[in-house]
Amino acid sequence: MSAAPAATASTAVEADIARIFADAGARGFLHAREIGVEGGPEVGVGSDDPVALASVFKILVLTAFVRDVAAGALDQTARTTVTARYRIGGVGTAGFADDVEASWRDLALLMMTMSDNAATDVIYHRLGGDAVDRVISDLGLDRTALIGCCEDLFASVVEDLGGSPDDDLDELLLSASAEDLLALRALDPPRTSHSTPRDVTRLLTALWTDAAAPASACEQARTIMAQQIWPHRLSSGFPNGVQIAAKTGTLPRWRNEAGVVTYPDGRQFAVAVFTLADTLADRQPLVDASIGRAALAAVEHLRGLAD
Repeated sequence: MSAAPAATASTAVEADIARIFADAGARGFLHAREIGVEGGPEVGVGSDDPVALASVFKILVLTAFVRDVAAGALDQTARTTVTARYRIGGVGTAGFADDVEASWRDLALLMMTMSDNAATDVIYHRLGGDAVDRVISDLGLDRTALIGCCEDLFASVVEDLGGSPDDDLDELLLSASAEDLLALRALDPPRTSHSTPRDVTRLLTALWTDAAAPASACEQARTIMAQQIWPHRLSSGFPNGVQIAAKTGTLPRWRNEAGVVTYPDGRQFAVAVFTLADTLADRQPLVDASIGRAALAAVEHLRGLAD
C-alpha cells in the first residue's frame, strides 16, 4: 500500500503554476518533491488527476530493463535486429529504411534519449508486459496502468479512425477530422496508458534512491536518462549548471515531461509535468515552454522553503 501524500506546499505557488499553463493555452498537471526528504513539502497542481503517459511510459520499460540486466536474465551486450515490423516512422530505428542490428543496451539508450518507438517495442516484447507491470505493482503505483507498448497504442488509433492494420497511420491522421482525433482512446487517460503526476514522481524517486532495482541498475537508468536530447520542455526552464535527467511524451494535445532536476549544491527534485493543450495544433511552443517554467516555479518554491 502506498504511503499517504505529504502535506502540500503553499497554494500561492500552485495558483501561479496554474496561470503559467493557462497563459500558454493549456491545462497543466504537476507534482514536485525533493528526493531524500521523506514526508517533506510538495507542490501539486492536479497531481492526482489521471493523465495520458504518452512516451513517459518508457521510464517504466527502462526500469524493467535494468532489473532484468541486473538479475542476469538479459545480456545487454547481446545483439538483436529491429525489423520492418517496427518501422513506423519517427526518430531513430523507427524511421530507418532498413533493418538495424544493435545491442540491447544501445536500444535502451535510443528509447530514452530520442524516444525511439521501435527500440522501445523491441525491448518491451523481449521483457514481456508482465515484467513492466511488476514495476508498477512493486513500487505501489496504484494509479498507473499500461495498455501495452507503442505498437498497441498506434493500433488503437488506427482502429478508432476506421483503418486496417495495413493502413498508413500518418495518412489516417492527416485525413481525420478534429472530432475524430478528440475521440481517440489514446488521448483519454482512462482508456489508454495512464498515470498521475504523483505516481510518476514516486517512480522517479525510487530510481534515484535505489529502491526501484539494485543500486547498479538504478545507476544505469539514471545515467541513460541524463542523456536525453530534447531541450524545449523541462530543460528550457532551468539555468546552466542544473542537470536534467528526464523523459518526454507527446500525443495530439498532450505534451509531457518527467524527470529529476539536480542543482549544483546536490539537492535533487523529482518533477512530473503533463499538459493538455487547448488546440490540436502540431506546434505548441508556448505549451512546451510552460513545462519548464512551471517546473522551475515548483522547484524554486521547494528550495525556498528549506532556505
